[in-house]
Amino acid sequence: MTIQQKTALTLQPINQRVRVTFNYDVHFTKGLFELDNPLLAQVIATEGETTPKQVLAVVDGGFLQYQDRLLEKLSVYAQCYGDAIALVGKPMVVLGGEAVKNDSRFIEQIHQQINASGLCRHSYVLAIGGGAVLDMVGYAAATAHRGIRLLRVPTTVLGQNDSGVGVKNGINAFGKKNFLGTFMPPYAVLNDFDFLTSLDDRDWRSGIAEAVKVALIKDADFFDFIMTNAKNLANRDMDIMERLIYRCSQLHLEHIAGSGDPFEMGSSRPLDFGHWAAHKLEHLTNYSLRHGEAVAIGIALDTTYSYLTGQLLQSEWQRVITTLSKLGFTLYISALTEQLDRLDHPHCLFRGLTEFREHLGGKLTITLLQGIGQGIEVHQVDLSLYRDAILMLQDWELSH
Repeated sequence: MTIQQKTALTLQPINQRVRVTFNYDVHFTKGLFELDNPLLAQVIATEGETTPKQVLAVVDGGFLQYQDRLLEKLSVYAQCYGDAIALVGKPMVVLGGEAVKNDSRFIEQIHQQINASGLCRHSYVLAIGGGAVLDMVGYAAATAHRGIRLLRVPTTVLGQNDSGVGVKNGINAFGKKNFLGTFMPPYAVLNDFDFLTSLDDRDWRSGIAEAVKVALIKDADFFDFIMTNAKNLANRDMDIMERLIYRCSQLHLEHIAGSGDPFEMGSSRPLDFGHWAAHKLEHLTNYSLRHGEAVAIGIALDTTYSYLTGQLLQSEWQRVITTLSKLGFTLYISALTEQLDRLDHPHCLFRGLTEFREHLGGKLTITLLQGIGQGIEVHQVDLSLYRDAILMLQDWELSH
């Protein structure tokens, strides 16, 4: 008997299970930085410590174009609530939109500021902006000191109902969406509905796609609400939008907390319905597509494919496509068909399936529909039917 065999007999593996509970609140408010709104200060003061907490603010530069007094209001607010908040230095202003996730220098700049300011794990990084900025800042906060408390203030529909309320952070690398990132829940999320009034129509509409997504795979009644109010949403009805954001956020959080796999250790990603194509389309268009616009196309494509495979009724397919169109989404772009027959070409849409599998690992798992409000997972697809689905979307756009 060899030494290795004897060791194997005498030293048994030590099995350890570590359970960690994360708690965070998603708040809904208006006038977050008005002096008569104590919410932000109350959230920071919940630890019960008597000394003010250090806070580094990072702000979306694109958002400042529409909220030019934001930095001043933030400074005045911090002074008013100085017993809870101690801003460190001037707020950092970064690029808005997907460009901020394509340049790792922003991560380095935040790390440098965290280091220079002496922030610790009990300090806060306050991220104010759209989903892309929140993703980038969240990654920086999660990787400094192995995690500094992150406060998210989403300023877009997409941020308030989807990306800003979840547990993911990340940036793009190697031509792939969110190649670098972490799973790190925020300390809290503060949704200010007033910020949505400054959005242009594209950004207002874009975030609705994520609500359509979660409704289609989880809640038929919610989809009926969106379908019934599609015109009102397109016309910027704020009351309807507030209800949409709240229910969408609720469904996302229920999935994260109740799926049994909040950090995606398995092969399932139901909340990424429509996203395998969306992520690829964003890259193929050099991110000229908003994320939500790409998701709408991805939803239309996977819904059409579900219909062609016999899992979805034609009437259900029409309801989905019509609703997306009424919301104002374009459902076909030329990037869908470029290099489509060259599976090894980096610009082939179907490369998105491989990249989607690689991002998670394990076998390919994508979510399709077997009814409105009923998602189903599949592990292989018929590319010829996907080609037919793309042609159907092209015909739809031409006829409408």
